Parts: sequence; C-alpha cells; structure tokens
Amino acid sequence: MMDNNLSEKIKITDLLSEEKSVQIKPIGYSMYPLIVPGRDEVIISPIRGRKLHRGDVLLYRRKNSKLILHRVYKIKENGFFFVGDNESLIEGPIDKASVYGIMTAFYHKGKKIKTSNFFYFLSWQLWLLLLPFRKPIGKIIHKAKSD
Repeated sequence: MMDNNLSEKIKITDLLSEEKSVQIKPIGYSMYPLIVPGRDEVIISPIRGRKLHRGDVLLYRRKNSKLILHRVYKIKENGFFFVGDNESLIEGPIDKASVYGIMTAFYHKGKKIKTSNFFYFLSWQLWLLLLPFRKPIGKIIHKAKSD
C-alpha cells in the first residue's frame, strides 16, 4: 500500500516531467514568512530549458525521498545549496537530477504574485542577505506576536 503523501509526490513529479505546471499548498514552516502553510499556494513549473539562479525557489527531492521547496542559496559545479526562508542551515550539495521544478508564482493571502515581480525580487535579495541574522529576527517577531 502506498502512503497518500508519497502518492501525491509522485503525481507532482510526473506532471512536471510531462512539462505541466502544478499548483500546490506547501506544508511546514520552512518557507515562512513567504509561504504560510494552509493558506498560501505556489505554482511550480518544469525547469527544462531554464537557467537557474541564486534566489530561485526550487522543488527537489531529498535522499530520503521527501520533496522540499526551498530557495537556492548558491550554485556550484557539484550541485545546488538550498536554504528555507525560515531556516539558517544551508543544505547541499543537491544534484541537479534531484530538482524537479521552479516556483514561478505564488498566492499570498489569495493574491497572485509572480516571481518576476520587482518587489518580490527585492524581498528575497534582502532576506538572503539577512541569513546570519534570521534567528534573532525570528525571536523578536515571535516575542512581538506573543505580547
């Protein structure tokens, strides 16, 4: 019997390999505050023919077969290095063969935002620069929300 989550993952990667885009609701808080689980959705498109860059949000499979949606921190000859927007640990290298799709747009509070949007571009640039300060920033935000 196949786990429903694994079944869903296979469908997503199958659609992407057929050059079809998919719209999904990510789970987990690794891409918070960009993506709020249960509320926001993302559009993942096939990567074929695209030049990938630092800052792209890619869908890839970890060695334990879990699909992950994280931002490219660095690209080297031996693979991609990723970090979630709500994380400070960099993961990698991840082989290009493990990458299935690229986020081309997302729905934030119901509003569609394309990754080509200038303000989105500025926000992820700033967020990557703040990587060393994410933990203290997160603590301040968490404390402010709980007060």
